[in-house]
Amino acid sequence: MDLIDRLRDLATRVTKQLEYIQTEEATKNALVMPFLASLGYDVFNPLEVTPELNADIGLKKGEKVDYAILRDGKPVMLLECKHHNADLGKAHASQLYRYFSVTEARFGILTNGLSYWFYTDLEAPNKMDTKPFFEFNLLDIREQDVDELKKFTKATFDVAGIVTTASELKYTREIKRIMGEQLTNPSEEFIKFFATQVYSGRMTANMREQFGQTTRRALRNFINDQVNDRLKTALGTDTRITIEETPAAQAATDEPVTTAADKEATGVLTTMEELEAFYIVRSILRETIDAKRIVMRDKQSYCGILLDDNNRKPICRLWLNSATTKSLSLFDNQRKEEKVQIKDIDDIYKFAERLRATIAAYTNPKAEA
Repeated sequence: MDLIDRLRDLATRVTKQLEYIQTEEATKNALVMPFLASLGYDVFNPLEVTPELNADIGLKKGEKVDYAILRDGKPVMLLECKHHNADLGKAHASQLYRYFSVTEARFGILTNGLSYWFYTDLEAPNKMDTKPFFEFNLLDIREQDVDELKKFTKATFDVAGIVTTASELKYTREIKRIMGEQLTNPSEEFIKFFATQVYSGRMTANMREQFGQTTRRALRNFINDQVNDRLKTALGTDTRITIEETPAAQAATDEPVTTAADKEATGVLTTMEELEAFYIVRSILRETIDAKRIVMRDKQSYCGILLDDNNRKPICRLWLNSATTKSLSLFDNQRKEEKVQIKDIDDIYKFAERLRATIAAYTNPKAEA
């Protein structure tokens, strides 16, 4: 079984166990130890995984690390564990910081059993950085994260190799965070950078406000264009979709469409996988009906695909954001919903006839009556 399969299996078990895990010690036993085992370490062999490793600091005795991963009898990774409800963003890594400086370990991990934050000493030798260079979330498993996590498995662990890529991971992550902030709320400096490239007049308060809106809109349009170009190349279609805006709903709809402002307020995010699935549905139905009549409307819990952007005419619903399962909702001619599990979005093709039957029910005058 590959690492990603082991992690998905663990994630499935974890979601069923969380309500019964009441203490930090239970978090270690039920979450952290199975995670280390999935990386290939024998958690019951003290020569590989040592719990409560002594890490005395000067005159301060009795300091212990929750877990240490050993190589040739020496610690190479240290783990500090919190309760699974702990917010790692607010949890202090001070203990891990102290332990790091008095051992030979090059990596420290702060975890609540669900999220794992990886630290090293990029900024100063033998001094743990204040920010992690890599984060892994067991309940939000992404293939690119698993590829990085593989470097920490027993079979492939290599200190030099990880440190070499750690710097790029850390600074790439920080740059992406900054870009995300600028996308939603551009700073004065960011706006000024673009404004001075295209406008030579006096930068008044009104012009700054105008360029702020223009910059935000231009950035989103740029991202939309990039996404659509990639999908066009991958799927061979000329149709386009705007991630940040949805066409106005028809009068017959029961609920309002999700606008750009709504998405900022509710946190709805359309993923590449949802977009690809949307185009799969369109490709199945384009010979049955004009593809432009098939519209995607994203929600927090699912992504809906409608005929004519009409909420009374659901074609299907995509449930793709779970870390463990993916599902597809289908509708019969009475609009009764049936939810089926799929392994990946390519499985949608298996339900092509069901999708065509749904369209037929909506376009048949007798079915509309």
